[in-house]
Amino acid sequence: MGHPGFVVLVIMGTLSKQYGYRALSRFIERHQTALLEAMELPNTRLPSRVTIRNVMIHLDYVALTDAFNRWAIHSGAMAQSDELQHLAADGKAIRASLSDYSKSYQDFVSIVSMFNVTTGQVVALAPFQNKQTSEEVIVQQLLELLQVTGAVISADSLHCKTHIPLVEEATEN
Repeated sequence: MGHPGFVVLVIMGTLSKQYGYRALSRFIERHQTALLEAMELPNTRLPSRVTIRNVMIHLDYVALTDAFNRWAIHSGAMAQSDELQHLAADGKAIRASLSDYSKSYQDFVSIVSMFNVTTGQVVALAPFQNKQTSEEVIVQQLLELLQVTGAVISADSLHCKTHIPLVEEATEN
């Protein structure tokens, strides 16, 4: 996945509302001296827009989300099931992962997040390739991972189906 500092730079830029390769590279350039010093990076130069794009295209999103989930579990950021009273689920396509852009059915990676509305924290993430599975399946897997019971789940209309396994199980008991 490359130097872990790279991901930190992208996260810092994104948290500073710098979206896209150009905006991220301008953020990094503006704060280069402070970032190099604070992160104790061995380089004297931080990544350019082209480097950011190339790394993001080849980023292993499964490894990244697995690392996030491990951190969330071990740091205590992932709430216990009794603290999960209201969760919001949402999936976002990662623009840099788009392939087959000229075809009507494009291929891309999406990240689904489960957000604890009560605490204001993301408690779990999972990536998926749109041609291999769906957001609905990933949301179900995240709910199972979190062992959610008796919670309010907010999701977009994509999840409005007549058959939703976890909802049906809860109403049968």
